[in-house]
Amino acid sequence: MLGILLAPAFELWGSPVTWIEIVAFVLSVWMVVCNWRVNPLAWPLAMASSLGYAVLFADFKLYGEASLQFVFIAVAVWGWWQWLQGHEAGGEPLAVRRLTPRGRWQALAATALLWPLIALALMRFTDSDVAWLDALPTAGSVVAQVLLGRKRVENWPAWVAVNIVSVALFAYKGLWLTVILYAVFTVMALMGWRAWSRLAAAGTPAPKPQ
Repeated sequence: MLGILLAPAFELWGSPVTWIEIVAFVLSVWMVVCNWRVNPLAWPLAMASSLGYAVLFADFKLYGEASLQFVFIAVAVWGWWQWLQGHEAGGEPLAVRRLTPRGRWQALAATALLWPLIALALMRFTDSDVAWLDALPTAGSVVAQVLLGRKRVENWPAWVAVNIVSVALFAYKGLWLTVILYAVFTVMALMGWRAWSRLAAAGTPAPKPQ
């Protein structure tokens, strides 16, 4: 079965596009649309797409990105629970809000700390040929995913930055369908940023999915 999923479906700009890349592409776009709408369905879709990308990235020796997908799956379980049952510090239901200035600095510091740690781990324990470039979006994605789980607006600019770096990484590896996906993700993250900024400015809980 895995052999079938990793088999080329067609070629794009001289590089093969596998069936698993196509499936993960579709699931990922659906996931981001659900995130816009603050629909908890986004989280099981995140788990499914992450599993697909874990297999794809490992096949291309992008071990940081592959390992990240399992972190995504674990965080998705937590994020799903947060969106269904989570509360703010004051006990009110979790709502779309902005980080405090201190929270923004903490997010940046966490990314700055994780980046070299992940890069050094990739250099020591894998045969990655792009350890530092692989580690940067990996670190940023972990932080962005936690912010998303807590419904913080700043998850969207974090995803914009992660997606831009990821476009360069995947272009270098010739994963052209994934390059297109992450370029689309960049635009979608900008749209999500705008939508959630409006929700936060309104000061009301995010709408429940129909």
